[in-house]
Formats: sequence, C-alpha cells, structure tokens
Amino acid sequence: MATKSLTITQEAYERLAAWKEPRESFSEVITRITQRYSLLDLAGTLSSSEAKILEEYNSAVREDIKKRLEKTASLIR
Repeated sequence: MATKSLTITQEAYERLAAWKEPRESFSEVITRITQRYSLLDLAGTLSSSEAKILEEYNSAVREDIKKRLEKTASLIR
C-alpha cells in the first residue's frame, strides 16, 4: 500500500484525533469521515410518524422564512 506524509496544524491533528476510535488508524478515520453518502442511504430510516413530524416541522419553517422574507421585502420597497 502506498503512503503519503501530510503536514497538519496541531488544531487539525487534535480534531482528527477526537474522531479516532480505539485501534483505528488515522487513515481509517479519514476514510470513514470523508465517505460520500446518498440521500437514498437514508430511505426507510424514519417511521411514518417521525416522517410526518419532520414534514410538518419543515413546512412550518418554510412558512416562517417566507413570511420573514415578505416582511423584509416590504421594508426595502
């Protein structure tokens, strides 16, 4: 397996080390936390009632944002 040496700041090292599990290499940490996921990976993770609650919350947030934008737009005019 080919290897590369990296220079990182102390802060970056500490953040990476905080993600590290026992017996896990830093290469394994980097690979694990940089995996790309698809939204389809989340399919089926919520129950019907949880999905409904999330949908209602999102609708309420969108409505609130819409009202705030309309209010801001009216103040600018």
